[in-house]
Amino acid sequence: MKLRSILFALLATICTCAVMANPAIIPTPKSYVAHEGEFRLMSSHTVATTSTTLAPLTSYLAKHLNIEVGTKGEITLKIDSSLKSEEYRLIVTTDRVEISGGDYGGVFNGVATLMQLLPADVYNSLTLPATVACCKVEDAPRYAYRGFMLDVCRTWITKEAIMEYIDLLAYHKINKLRLHLTDDEAWRLEIKSHPELASVGGFRGGDSPIWPRYGKWTEKWGGYYTQADMREIIAYAKVRNIEVIPEIDLPGHSLAMASMHPEILCNYTPDLEASYGYDTRSAFCVANENNYTLLHDIIREVCLLFDTKYIHIGGDEVDTSQWKLCPDCKALMEKLEYTEPEQLQAYFMCRIADMLSEYGKKPAVWNEAIDGGSLPSNTLVFGWMGVKECRASAAKGYKTIVMPGQYFYFDMKQSKREPGHDWAAIFDWSKTYGLTLTSLGFTAEECKNVAGFEASFFSEAYASRTPEKADFLQYQTFPRMLSLSEIAWQSSDSRDKEVFYKKMTKHYARLDAMGVVYRLMPPKVTFENGVLSAKSDDGSMIYVRNAVTGVEEVYSSAIKTTKPERYVFVSRRGKAFSPEAAVDGYFRTLKPQFTITSSMPQHSSMTFAKAQGYGRLARTARTCNVGDWVQFTFAQPVDCRSMQVATGNFQLPRFIFEQGYAEISYDGVEFLRAGNLENGMYIINNPPRPIKAIRLVCTSRGNGAKYVSIQPPTIYPKL
Repeated sequence: MKLRSILFALLATICTCAVMANPAIIPTPKSYVAHEGEFRLMSSHTVATTSTTLAPLTSYLAKHLNIEVGTKGEITLKIDSSLKSEEYRLIVTTDRVEISGGDYGGVFNGVATLMQLLPADVYNSLTLPATVACCKVEDAPRYAYRGFMLDVCRTWITKEAIMEYIDLLAYHKINKLRLHLTDDEAWRLEIKSHPELASVGGFRGGDSPIWPRYGKWTEKWGGYYTQADMREIIAYAKVRNIEVIPEIDLPGHSLAMASMHPEILCNYTPDLEASYGYDTRSAFCVANENNYTLLHDIIREVCLLFDTKYIHIGGDEVDTSQWKLCPDCKALMEKLEYTEPEQLQAYFMCRIADMLSEYGKKPAVWNEAIDGGSLPSNTLVFGWMGVKECRASAAKGYKTIVMPGQYFYFDMKQSKREPGHDWAAIFDWSKTYGLTLTSLGFTAEECKNVAGFEASFFSEAYASRTPEKADFLQYQTFPRMLSLSEIAWQSSDSRDKEVFYKKMTKHYARLDAMGVVYRLMPPKVTFENGVLSAKSDDGSMIYVRNAVTGVEEVYSSAIKTTKPERYVFVSRRGKAFSPEAAVDGYFRTLKPQFTITSSMPQHSSMTFAKAQGYGRLARTARTCNVGDWVQFTFAQPVDCRSMQVATGNFQLPRFIFEQGYAEISYDGVEFLRAGNLENGMYIINNPPRPIKAIRLVCTSRGNGAKYVSIQPPTIYPKL
């Protein structure tokens, strides 16, 4: 019996060590060695350092641990010159915790790991005493650049919201935040030499000259960051080992500036009849010397404000047709013996790069910017368009940030029925996690020039989805951000999605404590032998809704039914939730024959027939005016549970009737007003009779474009 007890005790110890040896740390450290015992954190303990450099970090950690900063603490932070940049060593014994790093960033990374070893409430209000298993962690990142780009132009995001998001990045060892500060929709940074850029350009709608795209059409909406605000953001990020990199997007994507300073545009008179006089041109005139004087003022202030070595100057999606129509640009091309407009872009970008050099900064650009010529060899290139462009940049010798949209644009849909874009791909966390450079075909030489990875969130679809809350931003980026953190840190190209998923679901308790509105995987729904069931494997609660009665309740057991399409499931935990899950019949749509008619003429190529065939958009030949209408008339009255008719793009409300109402006809003759449009669309649920026609009527003038897009209707059958 005594021997058996000893064996049981030994087995229990081995099992405990095995569990301790595999904590759910994201990103996974290089080495984690478990030791016996635990450190018990008490309210009487303190955090200490002898390094003045680390003083901000001791305060940061002490606040999270709910203890004070001291002179000889039980938790000590120090810089160890034998370690490399961002490398750290974390040692936890029964009586102390010691974190050493090669620099400030290394110590911060150790702090972030320690927090993941503590109870999850360390992210809001840690309850003491708290325990940490004794261990030794030795770790360093593979890539120095682990970044995220946040677009604050299409959707205004406050200083406070940015700081909250910085915390989420820092908890996962993301060390770069690139702020997309200028675009067609806004100018978000104060420039003291040209204050109107922000004071006017930071707002759209109302009396602003900038059109209210993507949402908030009936109010003057927006904001901007004063230079004092930006210094506060930079300092806040720096404590958390995050470098803030500004982007001033040039020479295209400059409609906001052009709306205030039309003199920056090319020297010709555009045809504005289709847009009712609204000039949609968005590119700086390359040949106008006054433009470079203006830009020098801006570049100087940006360089003096930001302590980063790189300033991103754009270079993407330039409409070069404007240069082809400009006599001054054509004359410059002849003078410089250029044959392609891309060479003009290279000329422009090189001049901006020279301005940066005056202030000791280096240029960062989107991948198109290197197509037309040779930018300085110290340029940092962001490869967004695809893998081919990333490889081409690296092959040319440029340090390259790998961020092709099909893996790293977190504004993309995560499944086909969720919000977001789909032009690059539809993907969830698993596609991002599965990426390796070798699987993408990078050669060994190309890999040498990969500086790191970056994900991005362009915010067009955010403005119409309660932007005062962070819900949509967080849902789109988490847990995909965990995949970015892992692959940008890990030294190995080995990927096991099942193993990482298990670790990720363990980490969900920490996301809950952080208050993140993250995306859960949808429940797995099966229907066999008349029994409908659903399950999840992430600790979430499943809810089921009867789509006919609308009643929702906690799912507790399988459902016997002959109508499985009447039930829809969703998972929830904390603030997180999943997309809807159901049998295919619930999502089935009808595609009855219909015709589109309108008071607006149809586009010459994107005719109404495109939408009448389903799956494609149609366009009008001009924008809308008060009283314009679009009508959908069905060959036979349609009996359905729900019907959506809409102007605008599939993924977001752009090129729409910004204000208007819907009329419904059940006989094709008499139309009854049904309700106001929302985001350019109208949805009728449970219509009382089969619908013969729906007409959308516009009550506003223009939409900031030269046309209106028209979608085919989305119709769900009765259940």
